[in-house]
Amino acid sequence: MVTIRMAAFSVRGPIERGDLPGLCGRICEVLAERGPGELRCEVAGVEPDAVTVDALARLQLAAQRHGCRIRLAGASAALEELVELMGLKNVFA
Repeated sequence: MVTIRMAAFSVRGPIERGDLPGLCGRICEVLAERGPGELRCEVAGVEPDAVTVDALARLQLAAQRHGCRIRLAGASAALEELVELMGLKNVFA
């Protein structure tokens, strides 16, 4: 029997490029403590811009390094379109 551990967190904006190291650092701390599993990332209300997509891609990479996967929740249509336009649709579940 395989148990999938789930957790959730929210990303709020606006996100600026200077926020990325701290955001990734905080998520990596959580990932190191909890172990493999799935993370639900609530992104309702974040700005659909390149910095936001960059932040989310970095978080996904950090999650993968810890055996996790991030699922975006509450993404606006504009954010989903930008993720697709940037070629990252398959990166996020």
